[in-house]
Amino acid sequence: MMAARIRTLREIKKEATAQILAQKAFELAMERGLAGFVIEDVVQRAGYSRRTFANYYSCKEEAVAMAVMSSYNYNKILDMIDDLPLDASPLEVMYQISQLKITKKLLLNLQQLIILSKKNPTLQPYVLKVLDEAQVTIKKILDFLFNDRYSTKYIRILARVVCAAIFSLVDDTMNELVPGQEPRDLLNELSYHKYIDNVFEYLRDGF
Repeated sequence: MMAARIRTLREIKKEATAQILAQKAFELAMERGLAGFVIEDVVQRAGYSRRTFANYYSCKEEAVAMAVMSSYNYNKILDMIDDLPLDASPLEVMYQISQLKITKKLLLNLQQLIILSKKNPTLQPYVLKVLDEAQVTIKKILDFLFNDRYSTKYIRILARVVCAAIFSLVDDTMNELVPGQEPRDLLNELSYHKYIDNVFEYLRDGF
């Protein structure tokens, strides 16, 4: 028990360090643009060494993109899973995750990240990595809950469809911006939740 506890604390500390580095990189990108800072600026602002940065990220682009992941509220997801009825379906779990996981901060960060990636092609592979990691995390949750009742293929497709729908909403919103308009003016939590309700209505009808 003690060894497991120590391991858990170490994992929490590592995760916190990664989040701080990513958040500071994202702040600098918002303030100066992607070309306006270097890794040394990130570690100075975060209070870590360049070596520590290298333990977590290969470049500043990866750190900037991964800042979005730090906005996920995993504690709420775990609480939601504990309260699930025994007969809950993967689709219902995905709906609950989609509602809990998205916050105003996360939406805005996603929007800003996409804007940055459109201006800086070197960032785009890491944006895709963020989407892939979100899919992998959700698939692990569904596998844990339903691996003995639903096929791996079904769970994988469901995770991909929902993650792609969320990402597409943010990306499409960016295309609707007019000069001088801020992302927060166009997409908010209310419009997001209405969109998610529509997505899951389609999925319940035919998925």
